[in-house]
Amino acid sequence: MTATLSRVLTAAALLAVVGLLPWLSGRDPALSILRARSAEQEPTPEALDAVRADLGLADGPVSILLRWLGGVVRGDFGTSWNTGRDVLPGAVAALGVSATLMACAAVVAGLVAAALVVPALRAGVTGAPRRSSGLAAAALTATPEFLLASVGVVVGSLYLALPPYGWTGPQSAILPGLALGLPAGGLIGRLLADAVSSACTEHWVVTWTAAGISRRRTAGAVLRRAAAAVTSQVALVAVALLGGAVAVEQVFAIPGLGRTMLGDARSQDLPALQADLVLLLLVSVALGITAAVVRRALLGASIHDAAVPVPTARFVRRRRHVVVPVVGALGVLAIVVAGWSRDPYAASTAKYARPSASAPFGTDASGRDVLARVAHGAVGTIGTSVAVLAAAVVIGLVLGCAPRLFVGPIEVSNAAPPVVTGVLVASIWGPSAAAAALAVLLVSWAPLAAHTAALVAEVRARPYVAVLPSLGASRGRILLGTVLPAVIPTVVRHALLRLPGVALALAALGFLGLGPTPPSPDWGLVLADGVAAVERAPWVAAAPLVSLILVSITAVAASSLASGPARWITGRGGASVGSGAVPTPAAATP
Repeated sequence: MTATLSRVLTAAALLAVVGLLPWLSGRDPALSILRARSAEQEPTPEALDAVRADLGLADGPVSILLRWLGGVVRGDFGTSWNTGRDVLPGAVAALGVSATLMACAAVVAGLVAAALVVPALRAGVTGAPRRSSGLAAAALTATPEFLLASVGVVVGSLYLALPPYGWTGPQSAILPGLALGLPAGGLIGRLLADAVSSACTEHWVVTWTAAGISRRRTAGAVLRRAAAAVTSQVALVAVALLGGAVAVEQVFAIPGLGRTMLGDARSQDLPALQADLVLLLLVSVALGITAAVVRRALLGASIHDAAVPVPTARFVRRRRHVVVPVVGALGVLAIVVAGWSRDPYAASTAKYARPSASAPFGTDASGRDVLARVAHGAVGTIGTSVAVLAAAVVIGLVLGCAPRLFVGPIEVSNAAPPVVTGVLVASIWGPSAAAAALAVLLVSWAPLAAHTAALVAEVRARPYVAVLPSLGASRGRILLGTVLPAVIPTVVRHALLRLPGVALALAALGFLGLGPTPPSPDWGLVLADGVAAVERAPWVAAAPLVSLILVSITAVAASSLASGPARWITGRGGASVGSGAVPTPAAATP
């Protein structure tokens, strides 16, 4: 009952904010609608009065919202303020296109995730559980979807004879599905591999191995145990693919739900935007409920009987796992030091000059030194991303501890694409770096809160936690002293994996004019310049892309080092060294 009420109240609040958007922005809604209907028409007082009379704007936002809600109850979502057509058929058609695109991306993401999980699973069932440095997952997650889409347009149209633009059916989903599925697969694969490594340290795995149970059967059980921790994340990623593929849909000119929502938000076509959001929220709630049901089915009776296994958190690590974050950090530092003394704003006639001694990363369309722009943009881009992510972690941990109460905000926040949220925030406060950071924060905390809620439920169901109340421990002491210390490391590792995603979301908002504006050396703007000339001058996009990947690899690899006690080995099959070496029966099996 609490979860249902949370969903209803949050959805109502979001729709109310959308309904009040034209008035909250301080602009005349009649003028925005007139511009959307006809950009060339003179906004005379008579024309504006005609728009107000036609749409009943003089009645005020509350009356308009109540009329719209009354129509929804009757199954009438209203007519578009711009075209005069019923909004529901168009929204349903856009949802169908996005669903097809999401299905194609899900296939790609599943294959990528499987490739990332298999090594961790193989190592765990053979008695040497380890958390990898996450290089492949970090590189995939850090690669911008719009850059993959731009490369896909060139490669697909020139070499694969695939349709580069538009939507003619499922065959048009191949290239955009790849652009969406690769980063999503990197994220899910890393989270699932992390969960597999943790599950392989639980005592039952050792027991099964000692009992002679086959590795195939053990691997299946480990996958089932690990999948329970990431079902909520899979649902959130699916919703993000459904409504948040704005950049990819823009590049490929796909009439999907994300692109439709962006257009409706820009033109302030409230009935159309509200219909889009209602459909997306319904899908988000359905996926959230499905994920909860699947998670309970995977955990079985253990979640009710306080019998969830406890991981020992001992992993095998190699010395190269320390080298990876050090090399990544030094790489970023080298770029900053090399370009800090250069002028990021100085233009020249050497447009799109190839990398040389004078311009190691080449120049952009204005002849500006790309190295200088990447170096100067590092402070703002990385600093803002880290600040947003830190705030998202705190919010996610706090709200995730009360999942039934905040399930509505979690699902609604994840359903709103960052670009659409950026449009809403910019409409109220105007475009700026702070507005872009706030817009990204509003949607970044939800996946962390959902992950926290799933982990908190599992930790509370562990035997040693379930017995604490009978020993006199208060609920607050149990939460702060036992549950959160077991949850925070995993959530922080998840957050670090999302660092490049936060940076890219900020970049996308800057590219759309909702964040830092040119000629700022923001990495997003540099990437946008490179995307426009990816075929002619790929080095412009390569420089910020490599920097993003280095930041991502550094963060993810560093987080893996903080995953608990470990057995350090010197090489393949080498002996354990260090005080953390604790042999297990599983490790001794051939």
